[in-house]
Amino acid sequence: MGEPGGIGPEVIVRALSCLGAREYCSPIIIGDSRVMNEAVNLTRLTLKIKSISSLSDSRPEAGSIEVFEVGTSLSFERCKPSKNAGMAVVKYVQKAVELAIKGEVKAIVTAPISKESLKMAGHPWRGHTELLAELTGQKVFAMMFVSDKLKIILSTIHVSLKDVPAMINKKLVTNVIELAREGAHMLGIKNPRIAVAGLNPHAGESGILGKEEIKAILPAVQKARGKGISVSGPYPPDVVFYRAYKGDFDMVVCMYHDQGLIPFKMLAFDTGVNVTVGLPIIRTSPDHGTAFDIAWKGRANPSSMIEAVKLASKLKLANKRH
Repeated sequence: MGEPGGIGPEVIVRALSCLGAREYCSPIIIGDSRVMNEAVNLTRLTLKIKSISSLSDSRPEAGSIEVFEVGTSLSFERCKPSKNAGMAVVKYVQKAVELAIKGEVKAIVTAPISKESLKMAGHPWRGHTELLAELTGQKVFAMMFVSDKLKIILSTIHVSLKDVPAMINKKLVTNVIELAREGAHMLGIKNPRIAVAGLNPHAGESGILGKEEIKAILPAVQKARGKGISVSGPYPPDVVFYRAYKGDFDMVVCMYHDQGLIPFKMLAFDTGVNVTVGLPIIRTSPDHGTAFDIAWKGRANPSSMIEAVKLASKLKLANKRH
């Protein structure tokens, strides 16, 4: 269900009301039926919320949404982060992962959560991605963002920009290139053409503007090529996304969060989907956040959530890296 005080509950009910979700899946919301009822009332949709306490209780019906209760019916404040919300969202994700690992659900779609709520609740994770990796015991993973026109994967994610250069090394970039191939296979792209962006302007200009390309990124590209991956670069960041948009590449490996997310959201803010690659389960998410500024005002756009549900139903776990 995501952050109770954010737009997650609203985009869920809007998405499931207009998606014809059962054409793609049998959806069950893990969360709080009281909050979901409030979201239905907010949107004035003719949906019925049904509370269940186990999957064996599930009886899907047209016009209804089943909510799997996990004992987190706590008070929370709308349109702002809170300790109670931070405690609740982790329990939602823990239950979802448990069900997915057991094979009782085929995929997880997560509504947005607040990093500040997690911190207020005393949790160490900076977001869903790190939490999901820990719950599934994965050390090598990445955030991939998918749209029709552009697909990207991030080498570093929720870290300060000043810390990025020290994190870029041959092993990291090689791992992410391999994850890019894995993510492409999940999408059904059999022989993906992968481009790698440089970290510095002009991809370092032969070391004049920075040496990360020479010391780490190019050696990683060469190593990945030796493993049979169709990868090239590093390319200047100011041209690689345009070339991918025009169809020269199937996936771009980015060095840091905003390097990839700025062009991606410029193209697909309402329809982009976040996929965690490297997990033993399928997980997608809308590419937006909690949007506290418009939460609980009846203004949230469900388009990205709709695409996240559709994509989750289509993805197949790829063969793992060697």
